[in-house]
Amino acid sequence: MGKNLGFLLAFTGLLISSAVADWNILRPWKSSLVQEGLKNYCESWRINVELNNIKGFDVVPQECVEFVGKYMTSSQYKADIERAVEESVLYLSKGCCSLKGDDKDAWIFDIDDTLVSIVPYYKKHHFGGEKLNVTSLEEWMRKNRAPALRETLRFFNDIRGRGFKIFLISSRRECLRSSTADNLIKVGYHGWTRLILRKEADELMEVQKYKAKARQGLVKEGYRIWGIVGDQWSSFEGTPSAKRTFKLPNPLYYVS
Repeated sequence: MGKNLGFLLAFTGLLISSAVADWNILRPWKSSLVQEGLKNYCESWRINVELNNIKGFDVVPQECVEFVGKYMTSSQYKADIERAVEESVLYLSKGCCSLKGDDKDAWIFDIDDTLVSIVPYYKKHHFGGEKLNVTSLEEWMRKNRAPALRETLRFFNDIRGRGFKIFLISSRRECLRSSTADNLIKVGYHGWTRLILRKEADELMEVQKYKAKARQGLVKEGYRIWGIVGDQWSSFEGTPSAKRTFKLPNPLYYVS
């Protein structure tokens, strides 16, 4: 009986040891699978934001905040902007635009995360993982701390040098006009034709409709809109549009 009991205890201990050993071996493997699955999920979420399949989100999914933060501060984000700008330059180099020399050939730029980056603000606010506090953001904008996006700054100067009239159409409010202009000049932007911001009457209007209305006004003035560069689909949607539009990446927020 004693021998059988001893054997049973030894055998049970062996099983427990094997189970613990297997669990220790499998744990990193399972963990890596979970991490890989999460990475794939968040990359798919980001891509579908860019494709405009995911719309109207208020915050970045909590499980993807770290992933989005890493992307927005990575060399890949810079490379994606560079590629979009390269396509814009290629469009021009193929003789897209027959400028008539009558000062009516127009190009439109958005401002935030197109000409200047507000990523530094979002870096301090959980990379889109917390709901936007407009008052806080506008206070930050008034400090003129938004750095230039170097790729679009070069393209801006190229466009200006080719003789286009440059219009900046932003969803920023009219009360930010002075600080917006100061920030743009501070980081190297000069010579735009008009800075269009939302007046009080436009603040209840959807951004997409407001921007379309601004373009309608330009067309009525006789301008031909050859191109638009922006980071939000609301910069392009509605009529009139442009001959070509160029979307810069931005999974941090959605402006409709």
